Amino acid sequence: MDCSYLKVMYSGNNDKEANDWSPWLDFNQSSAAAIPKLPGVYKMHTSMKILYIGSAQNLRQSLLECISDPCIKNAKRFSYLVTNSADKVKEQLMKEYQEKHDNKSPICMEKAD
Repeated sequence: MDCSYLKVMYSGNNDKEANDWSPWLDFNQSSAAAIPKLPGVYKMHTSMKILYIGSAQNLRQSLLECISDPCIKNAKRFSYLVTNSADKVKEQLMKEYQEKHDNKSPICMEKAD
C-alpha cells in the first residue's frame, strides 16, 4: 500500500479552505510511520464506527503513540488531514459527530466515570 498520500490544507484568512482528507489507511506501525511530521487532524475507526478524533502538531508522532493506547489500538483504519487549523477542524468534527450521536463522544474519547 502506498502511504505517501499527502495533500495540504493551508489555513488563511478566507473561510473557504480545502478539505483534502487522505483515503482511509490501514492502522498499523508502517502506515503511521509514513505519515508526515506536520500539524493536522485524524479520525480512527473500526467496524464503521469512529473511535477517536485527534489533532496534533506532529501527525506521525501522535499516530504512532495511538498504537499503544488501550482503546485506540483497536482501530482498523484511519484518515488524516494536514492543516495548520487542526484544533479548529477537530472541534468542528466533534460538534458534527455529537450532533449525529445524541451528544455522545467517540468511544475512545468518553470520560471514565
